[in-house]
Amino acid sequence: MTTVPKLTDALLTLENRVATLTLNRHDLRNALTGSSLIEDIVTTAEWVNQCDEVSVLVITGAGSAFSAGGNIRDMANRSGDFAGDVAECADRYRKGIQRIPLALQGVEVPIIAAVNGPAIGAGFDLANMADIRVASENARFGETFLNLGIIPGDGGAWFMQRLIGYQRAFELTLTGRIIDATEAKELGIVLEVVPAEELLNAVNTMASRIASQPPKATRLTKRLMKMAPRMDLKDFLDVCANFQGMCHNEPEHLEAVNRMLEAMARK
Repeated sequence: MTTVPKLTDALLTLENRVATLTLNRHDLRNALTGSSLIEDIVTTAEWVNQCDEVSVLVITGAGSAFSAGGNIRDMANRSGDFAGDVAECADRYRKGIQRIPLALQGVEVPIIAAVNGPAIGAGFDLANMADIRVASENARFGETFLNLGIIPGDGGAWFMQRLIGYQRAFELTLTGRIIDATEAKELGIVLEVVPAEELLNAVNTMASRIASQPPKATRLTKRLMKMAPRMDLKDFLDVCANFQGMCHNEPEHLEAVNRMLEAMARK
């Protein structure tokens, strides 16, 4: 039986090949700084890549918020992650919150963000680091860094424009306005908006469908999807050929083909 790592400020479960990471600092509205959530997220990402029994990672928040991003009280006090001179503060970012985008960008399985409530600042960016976002009607999104006189130091400007294009990402980032789940869907930030009480069921249905696919091919497919935007077509096709050769030599391929043939024979 797979051992799930013990986390400090988050809960992690594994059921039917779906790992669910629940940010569990409702008292801080699941702020990523001023808590142990950075370490918990990085630990989970590393564990997922080492655990062959995981096919999907779901990230959600406990309580009313998905994540409030940075701890504003620590900003006001120039303490914690925001202490020190320019060089010290930059080093804290590199050794702190910037570990999240690097860790999640390297996760080999599909990531679904179940956005249960406000996703603000770095919390919005965390959602955008997922492959798919499904939002509760209670969700709100805001790239609010400029409202506080700072920039998206966690890489948010890199993720959002790749998700919805430069112009729309620019407007949201430079105005710092907060949008509701309906507008987020219209902009292409979230895939679906569902009633709050149906969020986890909807996400789990999607996650279960993905988790039912052959696991090694699923991981390779995600790698291809991530690689495609930065590669020339010819080089990309070479990688596809090699990955396909790997798939054709995996037992899960023959098992899937046999299931398909059996299903066809029953029709």
